Amino acid sequence: MAGLLKPQAARLLVGALRDRHPDVPIHIHTHDTAGAGVASMLACAESGADVVDVAVDSMSGMTSQPSMGAIIACLQGSKHKTRISLENVSQYSAYWEQARTLYAPFECAVTMKSGNADVYENEIPGGQYTNLQFQAFSLGLGEHFESIKKAYKEANILLGDIIKVTPSSKVVGDLAQFMVQNKLSSKDVLEKAEELSFPTSVVEFMQGYIGMPHGGFPEPLRSKILKDTVRIEGRPGQTLPPMDLEALKKKLMEKHVQKVTDEDVMSAAMYPKECDDFLSFRNTYGPVSLLDTWVFLDDFLSFRNTYGPVSLLDTRGFLVGPKVGDNFEVVLEKGKTLHIKTLAVSANVTEEGEREVFFELNGQLRSVFVKDLTLSEEIVVHPKANKDVKGSVGAPMPGTVLDIRVKEGDIVKKGDPLVVISAMKMEMVVQAPVAGE
Repeated sequence: MAGLLKPQAARLLVGALRDRHPDVPIHIHTHDTAGAGVASMLACAESGADVVDVAVDSMSGMTSQPSMGAIIACLQGSKHKTRISLENVSQYSAYWEQARTLYAPFECAVTMKSGNADVYENEIPGGQYTNLQFQAFSLGLGEHFESIKKAYKEANILLGDIIKVTPSSKVVGDLAQFMVQNKLSSKDVLEKAEELSFPTSVVEFMQGYIGMPHGGFPEPLRSKILKDTVRIEGRPGQTLPPMDLEALKKKLMEKHVQKVTDEDVMSAAMYPKECDDFLSFRNTYGPVSLLDTWVFLDDFLSFRNTYGPVSLLDTRGFLVGPKVGDNFEVVLEKGKTLHIKTLAVSANVTEEGEREVFFELNGQLRSVFVKDLTLSEEIVVHPKANKDVKGSVGAPMPGTVLDIRVKEGDIVKKGDPLVVISAMKMEMVVQAPVAGE
């Protein structure tokens, strides 16, 4: 997953597998973070692999898969030729090159300009690499990303040099960011483990919520982190109570008043909060999966038959909003399309904090008042914990308070949970530094 398979190792691995299992299909998947993916996949093909994963040229490289066009071209004229038209691949790639520009606000290329061979040291999976970088910038650690990558290697060793793939890779990433955020070395983590408020994912990993890691849990770190916390023995799923999926589906339909699919129910069972947020978003904005980047008539008609009339928004307009001079269309139903052109935005602001936006609707001048959200932004300065005051509690990272575990007047012991905070999918329980009231 990190793209660590080098050409020579690929020949040894695939060759050995093919010799031992001559009739078993061999399928190789890799990422191209270091830039050696094409060479490694060619080595796999030459050594007996049946399938190698690739990405269309305009979406390949870096933390994605190796280039489809490059591999096809390199195999032309050999016994491993693919019979796939390079011209067709180029046309397909050109389409996605244009479509990709619509999603520019979410591009990893904003901060990541090339692959990096340091992945052979830190072993960060390709799918996590860009997420980890985005989280770092969101937490104010963007300039420390090199430190986070080094801390990732240290965190992995602290956790027992585990196999890193979702969700175990998230545990390593959370611990790495925690270490950089709090200026902790691996030695500091080992020495201060009993006093630190570790990310929830790290605590749950040590409890056994994602199973037993290959090689077992790292000691004495596990005992220091968990103290008297309950530990799970065996497979976590064995201790879960039975789930009534029909009751869950009914609950979702009552809350969100919309058609709920089996996929939605599965999502709610595994990721209740994230699914609830998604369904609420869909209630507000409609079926965003039907943006015109990929909508075809059959898809649209099938969806409309299931969910009723829908508005199909322009992808760019939905993601970044229209600019002055932009033209776009809103399809209400077959044969009924609104043509809109943004003309101007008033410089004057109403008492309600709204600006008048002028536009053409099917050639007719219209205007609407829209709240300017930037006017309501405030700078909030939060007091910092005073290290000289015994019992002063600070947050180990900036974030949102999800849960308060105590109330005024409660008696707490050192290490008792006080609040749960969250930032960029990383949750953390803040513990009491001392006993008190």
